[in-house]
Amino acid sequence: MITILYFAAVRELVGLDEEKVEFTGTITELATFLEGRHERLRGRLGAVRFAKNEEFAASEERIGPGDVIALVPPVAGG
Repeated sequence: MITILYFAAVRELVGLDEEKVEFTGTITELATFLEGRHERLRGRLGAVRFAKNEEFAASEERIGPGDVIALVPPVAGG
């Protein structure tokens, strides 16, 4: 099982702060999985950064049991 943390606009789209799911695969595969699980995310994850265990992750990085994945949307401001 992995823990997924949602922040800012992604949190608003999903309606959750976090959730636990059974998943193994890559960051790219997780994005596809989440778009299938949460209809409002479809087509909106392109600019979102994924962090694995508090470090930004490459799209082909593997995810496994116990990992914590954060979805961090772009931040605007100055």
